[in-house]
Amino acid sequence: MLSFILEVIGTVACAISGIRLAATKNFDWFGAYIIGLVTAIGGGTLRDLLLDIPVFWMQTWWYLGVTALSLLTVIIFRNLLVSKDRILFIFDSIGLAMFCVIGIDKTLAIDYPMWVAVIMGIITGAFGGIIRDILINEEPLIFRKDIYATACLAGALVYWLINVAGGAQELSQLSCAATIIILRFLTLKYNLSLPILSENANVTNKSK
Repeated sequence: MLSFILEVIGTVACAISGIRLAATKNFDWFGAYIIGLVTAIGGGTLRDLLLDIPVFWMQTWWYLGVTALSLLTVIIFRNLLVSKDRILFIFDSIGLAMFCVIGIDKTLAIDYPMWVAVIMGIITGAFGGIIRDILINEEPLIFRKDIYATACLAGALVYWLINVAGGAQELSQLSCAATIIILRFLTLKYNLSLPILSENANVTNKSK
């Protein structure tokens, strides 16, 4: 039940982040819906293909329906959701955290080792955002701004440590999600970043 709740929250958060960003580019309603949908299902689709299991959103219509409701929400509350840059950060962080947990859970459920689950958690959380940014002609967020994939990695390691210690799965799930969200907000508050590889001798800071 907790996994299902996390998946619903993640789908809504990612869909809204995609639709909100599409609105800033003046996409029409259909275009915004498509951007929201690929943001919500992109990472999970790649995960399921790599794990050779049925693609999750092809088993039920509700992912399409939830994305439609997310579009309606953005249309109704456009002034609140589109005009504030921090809104994208909030929804993107929530979606990232929820889907990272889901990716780890689904990978472990079919008996892959933890290191594979960590990779699948990162893919599930981040890949939808990469597709979103490519489709709207932006440099992917994962490569240019904020602690992103590394936040997923930290959350996955917390999940693994609690799992190894014999903690309940629900504790692992919630701790993983909380770690990711907290790191993302600390990144925003303190302008944290990772160093980049530069063609020049001087290395400048840029997040990934």
